Amino acid sequence: MTEQASFTLRNRNPDVLTCIANLSNDEVFTPPELANKMLDMLADAWAKDHKGENIWENKDVKFLDPCTKSGVFLREITARLTQGLEKKIPELEKRVDHILSKQVYGIGITRLTSLLARRSVYCSKSADGEHSIAKSLKSKDGNIWYENLSHSWDGERCQYCGASKSIFNRDDNKDRHAYAFIHANNPLKLVKEIFGAEMEFDVIVGNPPYQLSDGGAKASASPIYQNFVTQAKNLNPRYMSMIIPSRWFSGGKGLDEFRNEMLNDSRLSTLHDFPNSTDCFPGVDLSGGVCYFLWSRDHSGNCAITTYIEGKSTTSIRPLLEKGVESFIRYNEAVSILEKIRKQEGKNFQSFSEIVSSRKPFGFTTDFNDFKIKEFKDSIKFLGYNKIGYVSESQISQNKSWVRRYKVYVSMAYGERISSSYWVLGKPFLGEPGTCCSETYLVIGPTNSKKESTNIMSYMRTRFFRFLVLLNKPTQHATSKVYSFVPIQDFKTEWTDEILFGKYKLNSAEISFIEKMIRPMTSSEE
Repeated sequence: MTEQASFTLRNRNPDVLTCIANLSNDEVFTPPELANKMLDMLADAWAKDHKGENIWENKDVKFLDPCTKSGVFLREITARLTQGLEKKIPELEKRVDHILSKQVYGIGITRLTSLLARRSVYCSKSADGEHSIAKSLKSKDGNIWYENLSHSWDGERCQYCGASKSIFNRDDNKDRHAYAFIHANNPLKLVKEIFGAEMEFDVIVGNPPYQLSDGGAKASASPIYQNFVTQAKNLNPRYMSMIIPSRWFSGGKGLDEFRNEMLNDSRLSTLHDFPNSTDCFPGVDLSGGVCYFLWSRDHSGNCAITTYIEGKSTTSIRPLLEKGVESFIRYNEAVSILEKIRKQEGKNFQSFSEIVSSRKPFGFTTDFNDFKIKEFKDSIKFLGYNKIGYVSESQISQNKSWVRRYKVYVSMAYGERISSSYWVLGKPFLGEPGTCCSETYLVIGPTNSKKESTNIMSYMRTRFFRFLVLLNKPTQHATSKVYSFVPIQDFKTEWTDEILFGKYKLNSAEISFIEKMIRPMTSSEE
C-alpha cells in the first residue's frame, strides 16, 4: 500500500461526504467538519483524564458508531489513528489493517448507508473486496455490520421504537428501519453476536436517526434518538458523544423520562447547543435546534455549556439544572435573569402558566366544522383557524362559564426558523364575552373586566414576557407549560418592559440580551 492510497477520499476537494444530500430530516448526514469538532472535543477530554495522552496514539482504544450512515466518524477516526500510530506501527499497511480490524466498528442503519460507510472507510463496498484497505477482514461487512431486521410488534406499535406496523411491516426488499442497536434488551449480548466476541468500547460516537412515523395524524412521528443515547450508556463506555435534536431540553412527546435522566446525569461534561440547526447542519431546518454533547463515565459535576447564536458563542460551566428549576436553561445569559426574578418573587412566585388553559379550552378540535356561518338566537361566536362561525352553548363541552367573561386568546402554536430576534408567540387578542374557540388558541384568564384582559395583553407583548417563554419553548407548540418561568403580575395596571426591567433590577447587559433575542410587539400589530 502506498501513502497515496490511504484515505484519498478524505483529502479530495471537495470532500465527497460534504456533497451528499440528506434523505430527510429524520436521518441527517454529519458534515465532516462537524464530526471533527466532536472528535476534537473527545480528544481534549481523553488527554485531560489520561495525563496528557493523545488518544490517537493509543492502539488499544476501541470505537463504535452504532448508527453509521456515511461512515464519516469512522473514517475520520481511522485517519487520525493512521497518523497517530505511525511510530508504534511504522508499516502503513499493517497500521491501517490493525486499526480497521481491531479498533473501529460500526452498525449501519440501512443497507444503502452501510454500503456508503464501507466505501468511505474501507475504500470498497465489501470489506473483503479486492480494493479494500482492510486486509484481515474476512467478510463483506467487516466491522461495519448491517442486517435488515424486523420490528417487534406489540399490537400496532414496535415495542422498542414505537414504529407503526401499518407503515414499517414491509417485505424483505425494503428497509424496515428496525435499527439493531435499539432493538435489543441486552446491548452487550447484541454486540457480541454482531462482532463475534465480547466487546468493551472505550468510545461511542454517532448521529442517530431522529424520529420514525408512528402512524398518527398527518406527519405524526415519535422521537427515537433518545433510545440510542440510553442504549449507548448501557454499554458503559469511557466516553460517549452524539449529536441530537435539542427538543429534549424541555421534554415533550416521548422525551420526559429521557430529559429527566439527562438533566440529572452528572456525567454529562460538555454540551454544545445550536438553537438554529442550520448553524450546525447547513440547509437542514430542525425545529428547536440541535446539540452535541460529551458524556464521560468518570466525570461528576457541572457541565461546560456552549450556546451558538449567529456565529457567536458563549460558554458557562454550570449545572444542567439550576436550583429550584425543573427545565434546562438554554441560554447562559438567562441564568442571572431568572435568579433575579426568583429572588424578587421569593416564596410568593406564582407562574403565569396557572392562568393558561389546556389544549381545546372549549372542547373543539382544530378541524371542527359543525358551526353556522350566520349568527342565530343565543348563538356564541366561534373562532377557529382561518374561520369564524357560530355555535350553540350545547355544543361546548367544557369551560362553559368562560364564554360570558372577558379573556385573552393566543395561538397554541407559533414557529420561527431563526436564532435571535424572535416574536416567540403569536399576537394575543381580546376575547370578548360571548365567544369561544377551537384548540387553535389557548385561553388566558378568564378575567373580571376588559381592562384586566387588556393589561394581560400589555404584559404578553413585552420582550421580558416573551423572553421567559422562549426559555421553555423548544418547538412551535406553546402549551401552558412554556409559560412556567413567567411570573404573574398585578393586572390592575398596564405593563411595559421599562417597568419590568426596573422591578427585577436587570442590568444593561441583561436588558441588551433580551432586546437582541426578542423583537418588539406593539398593540397596533394585533
